[in-house]
Amino acid sequence: MLTIDQLSLQLPVYASWWKREWTTCLDKLSLHFSAGEVHAVVGASGAGKSLLAYAMMGLLPTPARLNGQLYYQGSPLDRPRQRQLRGRELALIPQSLNALDPLVRTQRQVAWAAQRSGQPSKSARHAAQLALDHYQLDARAQQAYAHELSGGMARRVLTAMAHVSQAQLVIADEPSVGLDPHQRQRVLAALRELADQGKTVILITHDLRHALPIADRVTIMRHGKQVETAAASAFQGNGDSLTAVYSQALWQALPDNSFSIRGTRKAQQDIQKEANVA
Repeated sequence: MLTIDQLSLQLPVYASWWKREWTTCLDKLSLHFSAGEVHAVVGASGAGKSLLAYAMMGLLPTPARLNGQLYYQGSPLDRPRQRQLRGRELALIPQSLNALDPLVRTQRQVAWAAQRSGQPSKSARHAAQLALDHYQLDARAQQAYAHELSGGMARRVLTAMAHVSQAQLVIADEPSVGLDPHQRQRVLAALRELADQGKTVILITHDLRHALPIADRVTIMRHGKQVETAAASAFQGNGDSLTAVYSQALWQALPDNSFSIRGTRKAQQDIQKEANVA
């Protein structure tokens, strides 16, 4: 579905009002995302996860220096093609709930998303109704403004917008942040359902625990680099099936693994090793 080949990203940093320098935010990433799977991209804040999403969607700021290649369904995914497909075949469920228009009711916003994908007005309204019902948003929520929705409801509205767009590739950026366990489960289950329909779902998250129950594959990122891509099933036991020390440490240090001291020490050693190389 989507292939990334040696993708690097640099953004400007101003050391002073007259001096501009460049910092590398993504460093030679090569990834492949397949149809019918949830591919989780996991990393701490600053790992470059959201920037990767913006690069795939063509939403990077103008000064950005982007090198490497993107391919969607075998053809180059350049800026003109990104503009053409965005909101139609490519959909982003953003991290910020501010993506919802505060002056427009829920159902109308979802209908707009359907119209942007090319559906006529009447069909778009019907598609919006079906999608909102599907994600268990009742009549009151469907007529609500953004500030009247809970965090879980708002994220399900954003998911419904991706649903009606008929997008084949859906990127969900930190969709479970700030949600209680019940709401989080509903949002993640909705993403799994999209993948089961044959779509490609890229789940961007800092929380490996929440990604594993629905993910098919997991890519670990750190400091803009790809640490490892592995099957979700590799994250079990002591993580012996994982090839990268940092991935093993990340897995072993999870609360479900009793905050393994072994994992913590490995992570510390890995950090120290990187510092010595730098």
